[in-house]
Amino acid sequence: MKRSYVFILALVALIANTITAQQSVFQPGDYKDGVYDKENSVNRRFIPYTYLREGDVTWEKRVWRTIDIREKVNQPLYFPVEANVSRISIMQLMTKYILSGQIVAFSDEEFLVPMEKSAMRDRMVQKADSVDQEQFDENGNSYTVKVAGAIDSTWIYENFCEIELKEDWFFDKQKSTLECRIIGLGFNVLLKGKEDLGCNNYFYVYFPACRPFFAKHEVFNTRNDSERRTFEDIFWKRQFSSMIKKESNVYDRNIDSYSKGLDALLESDRIKGDIFRWEHDLWHF
Repeated sequence: MKRSYVFILALVALIANTITAQQSVFQPGDYKDGVYDKENSVNRRFIPYTYLREGDVTWEKRVWRTIDIREKVNQPLYFPVEANVSRISIMQLMTKYILSGQIVAFSDEEFLVPMEKSAMRDRMVQKADSVDQEQFDENGNSYTVKVAGAIDSTWIYENFCEIELKEDWFFDKQKSTLECRIIGLGFNVLLKGKEDLGCNNYFYVYFPACRPFFAKHEVFNTRNDSERRTFEDIFWKRQFSSMIKKESNVYDRNIDSYSKGLDALLESDRIKGDIFRWEHDLWHF
């Protein structure tokens, strides 16, 4: 009886060692860049807007904003500028889904003129001029030939400079709340030729169509790698710095057409303050 008990214990120990040894052998699918599988952001779904009835909107104001990527708080939207497995910039995200046909790019902010995928692909690739290249013959003598320059597909990520927001602020009397909904995004790129052409618009996208893809990609968190937000969170919670460049007006003009420098900044702050005071004045304390 005692020998049988010892034999069973030895058999159990042998099976446990075998399982442990098998688990210590890593298979090709066992390698991962991290200590756990990230499933939160991959399986995230965007929060749908609540239904809005026209009769419930008692006040509305259309505003255009500019997000300057050079500002430190906005740089998580800009980096990385090169391919990275664990991270993606907002411009890389947009080009990825535009070229795959899942997001439509437009050449105007009213979303009337869609751009062809082939045209977008040609615009995103920059070809360098021909260069001199040294080559050698069979005898080891060198000679120079003209060859085509390299194709640079990352220049658009490096020269990405601004995001334009087209949004509507409105008061919903059914919920008694002042809300903001982004209608479209415009992506501006710093164009350079024989002279600096400045930061110019490259394409527009319809924001609600981008939300399902924004919700599945993380944005770098400078304080905690395990608590990263998604692009959807950044826009939903308005965790960015921006400046108003235009409000709906009878002249249909931008702020920079009648104010410059510090005066333009003060005019932007005035519009922000007017929206805040409009909501504040609705209530009596």
